[in-house]
Amino acid sequence: SITHLRRTPALALSGGERRRVEIARALASNPHFVLLDEPFAGIDPIAVGDIRDLVAHLKDRGIGVLITDHNVRETLDIIDRAYIIHNGMMLMEGVPSEIVGNKDVRRVYLGDRFNL
Repeated sequence: SITHLRRTPALALSGGERRRVEIARALASNPHFVLLDEPFAGIDPIAVGDIRDLVAHLKDRGIGVLITDHNVRETLDIIDRAYIIHNGMMLMEGVPSEIVGNKDVRRVYLGDRFNL
């Protein structure tokens, strides 16, 4: 819950608190889709878990979630589809297992040691 933050100045919020407030503000308009731009950047591991749980909850409620993020470890296991962009072009799109199994994606983005 973020109710306790309602009177806290934005500058005093932690990264995770700020992210949760951003998402709550987006949900106030009862959207069909939410865009989360780098939702895992600059937040602690506990907040990452909270945001991941929140994304799963939004999906369960039928709200589409579009995530742009460089943090593949935190995103691939909570998404339905991924689009990998390299040098301004779409390198690959598909379900996470297809993305991880693609040799070009592994070569330019994931590396050989990456596992889901």
